[in-house]
Amino acid sequence: MEEKKSKVILHGMWASTYSKRVEIALKLKGISYEYVEEDLKNKTESLIQLNPVHKKIPLLVHDGKPVAETHVILDYIDETWKNSPRFYPEDPYERAQVRFWVSYINQQLFEVMGRVMLQEGETQTKSVEEAREKFKVLEEGLEKQFPKKTIRGNDDVGLLDIIIIASFGVHKVIHEAIGVEIIDPVNTPTLYNWIEQLQELTVIKEVQVPYDRLVTFLQKCRQEHLQQAANV
Repeated sequence: MEEKKSKVILHGMWASTYSKRVEIALKLKGISYEYVEEDLKNKTESLIQLNPVHKKIPLLVHDGKPVAETHVILDYIDETWKNSPRFYPEDPYERAQVRFWVSYINQQLFEVMGRVMLQEGETQTKSVEEAREKFKVLEEGLEKQFPKKTIRGNDDVGLLDIIIIASFGVHKVIHEAIGVEIIDPVNTPTLYNWIEQLQELTVIKEVQVPYDRLVTFLQKCRQEHLQQAANV
């Protein structure tokens, strides 16, 4: 008798870096899934009912059971589908380092990059300086903790790689959209090369958003935010 195949549904949004994290994880594990694109201004009833606390994406539904919040979802995927690649190293210290730098990206870099994206003038200039300092910390940490990082295939990809590529794989798009460059081969060579290696993987190419579409989207979001701020 054949084993019943799991049904996996992902509620996401095409430009969301959080959704991309889950998409990448599912593809790395070779998990077939149905994708539901959500309009964040008009969310589906199923999203609201299955994620009543936050009503946010991404939301994973596995055989009818909802799992919410990005990192809860990523851990659930790794613990449910134990095939390679595993998202955490076996060594406890290496696991701790992965968790630390993932936390640093989520808590420090996302916040400052959000300000860079939505500000202008002198305020933005100060945020850019702060962002460069924080990315310098990340650069030095990656170089020290993960020297000579090499990514040849899916089995070389873990949680930190997923977070890096989903968060910063669009750095060239951001540069074009707002005219600010934070990640480059001179000032952040380790991070830059890390991203370049990941972008060569087929699973990463499969989830990449069209360049021009994302540039237009980011510019529109930025303009709308600046106009709202001016009207306050």
